[in-house]
Amino acid sequence: MIADNDLLSMQYARILAENAAQASRELRTFSQERLDAIAEHVASALDGHAEELALMSHEETGYGCVADKTAMIRFVCRSLPRAFRGMRCVGVLKEDGRGGVLEVGVPLGVIAAFCPSTSPVSTLAANALAAIKSGNCIVFAHHPRAVRCMTKALEIVISAAVEAGLPEGAIAGLSCPAKSGALELMKHPAVTLVMMTAVPRMLPLAHAAGKPLICGGTGNGPAFIERTADIDRAAEDIILSKAFDCGTAPSAEQCVVVDACAADRVRRAFASRGAWFMTAEQSDRLAGMLFRSDGRHRRDMVGVDACTLARRAGFEVPAGTRVLVAERTHVSDYDAYNRELLAPVLPWYEEDDWMHACEKCIELLLVDRTGHTLSIHSSDEDVIRQFALKKPVARVLVNTPACLGGMGMTTDLFPSMTQGSGLSGQGMTSDNVSPMNLVYVRKVGRGASSAEDVLSSLADAGTAGLCGHAGISEEKAEALRAAIREIVRKLAGPSGAC
Repeated sequence: MIADNDLLSMQYARILAENAAQASRELRTFSQERLDAIAEHVASALDGHAEELALMSHEETGYGCVADKTAMIRFVCRSLPRAFRGMRCVGVLKEDGRGGVLEVGVPLGVIAAFCPSTSPVSTLAANALAAIKSGNCIVFAHHPRAVRCMTKALEIVISAAVEAGLPEGAIAGLSCPAKSGALELMKHPAVTLVMMTAVPRMLPLAHAAGKPLICGGTGNGPAFIERTADIDRAAEDIILSKAFDCGTAPSAEQCVVVDACAADRVRRAFASRGAWFMTAEQSDRLAGMLFRSDGRHRRDMVGVDACTLARRAGFEVPAGTRVLVAERTHVSDYDAYNRELLAPVLPWYEEDDWMHACEKCIELLLVDRTGHTLSIHSSDEDVIRQFALKKPVARVLVNTPACLGGMGMTTDLFPSMTQGSGLSGQGMTSDNVSPMNLVYVRKVGRGASSAEDVLSSLADAGTAGLCGHAGISEEKAEALRAAIREIVRKLAGPSGAC
């Protein structure tokens, strides 16, 4: 008998959500120290399989580069445990000087998580570790193009987590992917949060589920090279970043805006580091190959190296070419180069000064309204400050490769593979998502003043105003104050509490 995949996926989604809800009740009793030990153990287990999982991901999806995927998995497994140390997410977070509790961290419960096919394993690892650290259960809906590698990664995570004491069912994966199952998972009463990392086609379903949503976005992130920049360093950073994992990282530069007076120097620096400036004909050929007629990316043009990309578009470039550059002048909704390309391709714009460059960057950010990341290369702190203050964007990166800086590898941003957008309003945070985004903080307010004193002072102020402005005599005002004090006394009762 052949099972209906939609129905099977829905049934599995219900079972996994219910199992996670049961595990969540036990997990809420775990101390921060116990959760930390589990997270450390899981990270260590995954780290040992980084290269194997990276190879599986590349072979299954066809996207990116094995060495770069290995580096991202190792970055997650090594940097997150370091970032977690000393961080309190559950239990007492803040006390007053006398040991009184002021803030308590509370896990949200069960998270439904979606990972992109471009970086499925590193994203799964980061989100699983963040869930463990914050005392939450998490159920992953496997990406249809990354089922095998996500299943293998989850097997390693679950085995290590259960071995370290995590309740069974606290981490799980929906390994028979279908839209019906994904929606069933998100809508399940046990699920309290949806975390979606760079899976835009699933956003309508996430909104339809009506649950709080963390959306790790994508975006048309520009890089500006200002005239005072270290040109060689800027060129090296941008070429390295855009070629990393074949241009699939969401925070990687999507285009470059160059101060015109430095354009010739930047052009030479780019070319010497493996950038190929396409002719107008080559740019047109490539543009016509990047997307399908319905607007979706062509799979064979995503996450491949620059030489392969050029060959598939019908032209040849020198061996060792790392990035293809398309020279543009205007920003347009109809220009393929104004969309996120998920490939080692950089549209190139020149502007007369930093103010015109600032306007161009805003245009580029607004064209798809996802406001993800902007980078600037400059030594002029006033210009950097203006970019930081004015751009409709979630993060501004300064003098660093945007791909690595956005995920916290070369900056002091929190290490994360889920980076929120700042403009679209599709998710509830623009942060580099951390365990603190997966808890709510219960505030404890301790009595600092007596109710009688506060209400009496308000009454005094009120009657004084009446006396001065409504013609009430002082005798009547005093009688009113006495009546209010008597009401407060009776409400307080003999023990002083209402």
